[in-house]
Amino acid sequence: MDFEKLIPLMRSLAIEAGEKILEIYNADDFEVKTKSDESPVTEADEAADALISAGLRAAFPDVTLITEEQSASHQLKSDTFLIVDPLDGTKEFVQRRGDFTVNIAYVEKGVPLRGVVYAPAKDRLFITDASGQSYEEIGPFEASAPGEMKKMSVSTPDNDALMIVASKSHRDQATEDYLAKYKAKDSKSAGSSLKFCLVATGEADLYPRVGRTMEWDTAAGHAVLLGAGGDVVRFDDHTPLTYGKEDYANPFFIAYAPGVELKDA
Repeated sequence: MDFEKLIPLMRSLAIEAGEKILEIYNADDFEVKTKSDESPVTEADEAADALISAGLRAAFPDVTLITEEQSASHQLKSDTFLIVDPLDGTKEFVQRRGDFTVNIAYVEKGVPLRGVVYAPAKDRLFITDASGQSYEEIGPFEASAPGEMKKMSVSTPDNDALMIVASKSHRDQATEDYLAKYKAKDSKSAGSSLKFCLVATGEADLYPRVGRTMEWDTAAGHAVLLGAGGDVVRFDDHTPLTYGKEDYANPFFIAYAPGVELKDA
């Protein structure tokens, strides 16, 4: 893969998609439909999906592309692919809470090597460069020209005073029971793939997910966290979380900064 070509494209497409999403988000009203799995989908999801898909297919026609909105028609026949969630956190979007993101990632042999996570309503953008190092870009964001880039690195955690982040929309009793095994200094909630990015910036040490997610929900944030020195492992046996599964469904997982003493499920 030509990362010198891919990274600027992923960034510009994420920003352009974010602009379309905000146009709809800031409108007086927008339609919300329900997909077959009972999850919501809006015209913003569909518009962002169309824009990103067209851009990636034009530049990399020979690379498999998986997107959430088109996943029913995809057949994954390669261990190398691009994977997109054009609007991660649709529930946050519908409720106008701002914690939604555009996620674009590149996966090779099960590992998300490069990614961009853009939160247009939060004015935050996280990206891996061509070498795999992660940065937070300081806005304002222009699709045609990168701004100031701030290198990201995970925290050095204190296991007697951990900073924990968990899902805003899916913080259930199973999550609370697991979090109770740790000594927490602070615990916050966030939506979408922003949770990975908060661990990547050092704003949090630990993000456990005891609930359903799909590969397009996590790949970009996972890539950003890897590029900042963090890791993501399965909840059950602490082996690496991998990609390219037949149904795109993830097991439960833990994203963390090395040094966190992980507890058993």
